[in-house]
Amino acid sequence: MGRIKTLMIKKVANELFESVEGFGEDFEKNKKLLKNTMPSKKVRNKVAGGITKLAKKKRQKEHGKQKGRPREQEED
Repeated sequence: MGRIKTLMIKKVANELFESVEGFGEDFEKNKKLLKNTMPSKKVRNKVAGGITKLAKKKRQKEHGKQKGRPREQEED
C-alpha cells in the first residue's frame, strides 16, 4: 500500500459531497454509501470522514456559530 494523499482525499470528498445526494453527518452511513465505489477500506474511511466533516461544516455555516446563550438586555 502506498501513501494516501490528503489533497486527493479532500478533492474526492468535496466532489462526491456536492454531486451525490444522501451524504450527511453520519460517518457510518457515508461509509456504506461509498462501499462499492472506493478501491480500499482505508481510502473509503478517509473519504467518508472528509464528507462527514464537510456536512458538519455546511450545517454550522447555515445555522451560524452560536457559542453559549445570547445575553439579555437589561431594561431600566
